[in-house]
This record gives sequence, structure tokens and C-alpha cells, in this order.
Amino acid sequence: MAQWTSAVGAAQLARLLNSQQDRPAGPGTRRPPAYRALADGIRLLVLEGRVPVAARLPAERELALALSVSRTTVAAAYEALRTEGFLESRRGAGSWTAVPAGNPLPARGLEPLPPEALGSMIDLGTAALQAPEPWLTRAVQGALEELPPYAHTHGDYPAGLPALRSMIAERYTALGIPTMPEQIMVTTGAMGAIDAICHLFGGRGERIAVESPSYANILQLMREAGARLVPVAMAEGLTGWDLDRWRQVLREAAPRIAYVVADFHNPTGALADEDQRRRLVEAARSAGTVLVVDETMSELYLEPEVEMPRRVCGFDPAGSTVITVGSASKAFWAGMRIGWVRAAPDVIRSLVAARAYADLGTPVLEQLAVNWLFSTGGWQEAVRLRREQARENRDALVAAVRRELPDWEFEVPRGGLTLWVRTGGLSGSRLAEAGERVGVRVPSGPRFGVDGAFEGYVRLPFTVGGAVAEEAATRLAAAARLVRTGASGNGEQPRTFVA
Repeated sequence: MAQWTSAVGAAQLARLLNSQQDRPAGPGTRRPPAYRALADGIRLLVLEGRVPVAARLPAERELALALSVSRTTVAAAYEALRTEGFLESRRGAGSWTAVPAGNPLPARGLEPLPPEALGSMIDLGTAALQAPEPWLTRAVQGALEELPPYAHTHGDYPAGLPALRSMIAERYTALGIPTMPEQIMVTTGAMGAIDAICHLFGGRGERIAVESPSYANILQLMREAGARLVPVAMAEGLTGWDLDRWRQVLREAAPRIAYVVADFHNPTGALADEDQRRRLVEAARSAGTVLVVDETMSELYLEPEVEMPRRVCGFDPAGSTVITVGSASKAFWAGMRIGWVRAAPDVIRSLVAARAYADLGTPVLEQLAVNWLFSTGGWQEAVRLRREQARENRDALVAAVRRELPDWEFEVPRGGLTLWVRTGGLSGSRLAEAGERVGVRVPSGPRFGVDGAFEGYVRLPFTVGGAVAEEAATRLAAAARLVRTGASGNGEQPRTFVA
């Protein structure tokens, strides 16, 4: 019986491998044999989760043809992978990817590093900051005081607590976007909200237009749901969205859903202006596409002079085109898994009805905590602290990276939590692998793209500052040296670093 659960075609694997090419080697750089380079490329794809574990690989002859190499080269690469534990084979069943015993299974998105690993590893994988105390403790204490009446109920509120739904609706109304509680559903984080929307509107095989690059975990969520992702390239730098390109894709591909992050885009940090928002809503309405707008970064402007544009849903007064997703996770704390959806009442009713077959509802205590923050002014104070922390971290990280890696290119965003960095021609995948060896965890660019795009990038979040940011840049520079020289990395060991 075959041991593989999916398959990777020769053409697809060739595209993924070709995206890993580094810049031309300099004098003295060691070039591995062709079979070794191929084996390393496939191993990287497995370790990054871009080729799943237990995926059947193409036959040697098929891959050799797709890569324009000899079959002997492919056979030697497969044999090297088998020896290292990254490939298993059986006569008549083919060859499929694996991971050696003792290795953790690779994640296909961005997962937090276990706390016990933080002593020797600087984690730049997750764009999340520690809780803004004392506001977390105060919010939980306030929630406990409000809990007793709810304890006498069944505790299931599929649409969310009425008090919190009303409070979220009032917040939109205060922004000049009239909203009723019936237009709000509380969810378990923004991920829970988008998952529910994808299941309601997407369906297996449906097209979803996404920014390119876009948020890695959402892209993987959509892939797992069976969606066909249609990438729409972002403009260079922080100018954001190419509306002519969006209009063309929406018209020609006719996607059922389009997903965008208009406020301090993850990962680039771009901020869409009002004209871009208006034109994007008009293009989606004209194409009959549901525009899902992720607002999780909307309150994280880091410069006092930033004038935030009108929310995207403000350009859809009829409520027929835009579905808005918000969350407490980025602006407050990732451990506060409270998100929400703002949409037309009939959409909310459909989402709530479908929830009976998913998670039933969101924890009551956490909803009460967020409602306490909104109703007491604690939210504004906590977010102010969050902005200060993120701005300090951003400035420290920018200075350190510019000093240690002067050939890396980026623009400094005025908000959000991420820096999108062009790595001077180095492979982002190889940098991520080398970084693990020297004690810094960083996600490579292809995690934020579709089918191998953005190999020459990494994402750096503003999650560390001060001496830790300086050490992170030092370790990134060490990882870059390993990639440039093709060294094994065994000679550079991570130091335990206590902040």
C-alpha cells in the first residue's frame, strides 16, 4: 500500500526549485555538485512545508525532463534524500517525502516558537508582542466581575455576547459607518472569522484573489479549504495596490472572494489610500466578488502624523460587497483570541447558522474582557502602549539591520508590525534554514507568496527591541554569511541570550 497522501507534479516541483536560485557565486564560493544542489533544494521545500510530508514526488525521468538535467542527477539526489531520511521509496509505489526520526513536522504557515526554546533562539517568526500590562490583568478582573449572570446560562452565544456586539457596532458608528449589532458576529480571532467566511463563500475549487505577497497563515488556511488562489501583485514599496491590475484580475478570473489587508499590509506594511479603497470596492462590486477586508492592523499606526483613511466598508454603504474582519490579537494581545465580522445582516445570519457545525461560539470570559476594555477606555490606553512598544522595536530593528546587513533593502512602514526585506539576492529559504542553526528564527518570503514567489525576501516583525534586536541582526548576518559561502553552519552555535 502506498505511503503517500498527496502528489507534487514535475512542473510544479521545478517551479518551486527554480525559485530558490541565489545570485551568482563570488570568487571562492563552493558550488555543490548538481545532485547535491537538487537534494538540498527538495529538502528545503520539505522543511519549509512548501512540499508536504508524505507527498509523492515525480518519477526520476519526469523531473529530469522538467529540470533539463540528466536522470542520473535526479537519481543521485533522491538517493541522498533517502540516506538523510527525507525520502522513502517502495517499488511500484514511487517515492514520497518524509522527515527523519526526531525532527519536528514542518508547519505550512507561521506558528509560535515554544516558550522553552526562547532561551537560545530569537523568534522573528510571529508578528505578536507581549501583553500590554496592566491592562490585560485589569480586563480579566473586570470580566470576572461581570461573569456571574452569564454563569447561569448555557454559555453558548454563536453570534457573540449581545453587549460586545453592540459595543463593536458603536465603534464603527463612531467612525462614521452606521452599524447595527445585527451586522456583527464575534469569532475566535481573525483566523476563525476568515475560516468561517471561506467556508460560506469559498468552497473547494473556488477562486480567491489575494494580494501577492499576503499573510502566510491566511494563504495556508485557504489552501487547506481547497481554494484556487489567484495572486495579484502589490506595487513596489509602500505604494500598495495596483488598481488596474486588480480590476483586470477581478474581471477576467471572476473570483468568488478577494482577500486584502488595506491597513498596514502584512507583510509589506503598505497603507491603502482612500482613492485605492474606493476603486477596489467599485471593482469588486462590478465583478460580483465579495471583498474580505482584514483590519487587524488598523489601529497600529506608529507615527502621530499618520492620517488613517476611511475604513474600506465605508465605501460600501449598501453592505453588499465588503465583509470586514477585526481582531484584538494584534492591537492588544495574541492570547486574547477575540475577533469579529462586520457584514450585512443576512450574511451574519448565514455565518451564525453555519457555526453550529464548527466551534459553536467564542469563550465568554474573553468576550467580557474585551468588552470591559472597550467600555472603560482601557482599550485606548493599551493600544497606545502597544504603539509605543512597536515603534521603539521598529526603530531598533531597522538601525540594527542597516548596520549589520547594509545590502538588504526595505522601506520603513509607518504602522503595522512587519518589515518586508529584500535580502541582497540571497535565498530566503536558505536564510531561514541557516538562521535556525545560528539562533534566529525568521520566515522566508515564499511563505507569503503563491507557488514559489518572493524567494529573495524575508519578513522581520517588530517583536524585539534594544539589545535583542541588535543580537537578532548579528545572527541574521551570520546566517547570511553561511548562505553566501555554502558553509554547513556547524561551526556557529547559538548563544543563550537573556533580555
